[in-house]
Amino acid sequence: MKCVKMEDMVRSILETGAYETADENRAAKRAKPGALTTLRFSLGISKVFPMCALCEPFGLLTIDKWARFCFSTVQCAERLGMKVSIDGCRDRLAYKGPVMYLCNHMSTVETILLPPILHAFGPFSYVAKASLAHLPFLEKAAARTRMVPIGRKSPREDLVNMLKIGVERINAGESFLIFPQGTRDSVFRRKVYSSIGAKLAEKARCPIVPVVVDTRCQPVREKGIFSKIFKDYGPVDTSKDIRCSFGPVIPAGKARDMHEAAFDWMASKLEEWNLPVER
Repeated sequence: MKCVKMEDMVRSILETGAYETADENRAAKRAKPGALTTLRFSLGISKVFPMCALCEPFGLLTIDKWARFCFSTVQCAERLGMKVSIDGCRDRLAYKGPVMYLCNHMSTVETILLPPILHAFGPFSYVAKASLAHLPFLEKAAARTRMVPIGRKSPREDLVNMLKIGVERINAGESFLIFPQGTRDSVFRRKVYSSIGAKLAEKARCPIVPVVVDTRCQPVREKGIFSKIFKDYGPVDTSKDIRCSFGPVIPAGKARDMHEAAFDWMASKLEEWNLPVER
């Protein structure tokens, strides 16, 4: 098989508005589920953290390099025989300016999958749990990659700070990524779908682009002796492909209207994929 490069994916997105793994770019047979397959995939995608930590002290960590480290998600999936498909990018490509990305949150996979995809459209910042930035050697690396941390000790203060930073960065030309569910959940539920992203979009007077992902190939580890230590890296099911779809550009307006429009599109798309939704 031929190992696809990030440039190949980006070129396809920019030229056609989509990307799909070609048969020659993935293993002929899907790897059998099991501990070894889970280990191979988990080590492959999680290497982004030590790589960033190693590069940052020497001034070698750039946004482009970070995106390339994150691209390991695509490469690892294809090596195990899975397909990766991305579509719906034409509207985003046609809009020349920063946007608010709202994405459902199924697993850890999309947090590493999205950076090289979004990087194709221009600079962006993203919200992530503060604990990631507190891992050894990662605090400066997280700041370098434009992460805005949100913690649990003072959530109200963090949200106010996030809104302030978000408006500043959007006004400076950066897009912004938020997972409105807050935490990972295989079911897309209205009751936990936060309006904070829409409120930030209203304050910054920027449009929203809803994004949905299907990353069931590696769910959160809910049970077992490793559920606490390796919660982020559940058993990999190579029969499930990775999918990512971009929705329409929702014009800037009232937060409530944008919030509802984004949720409706995301819920409808997930239902189209036969994934669980609670409206």
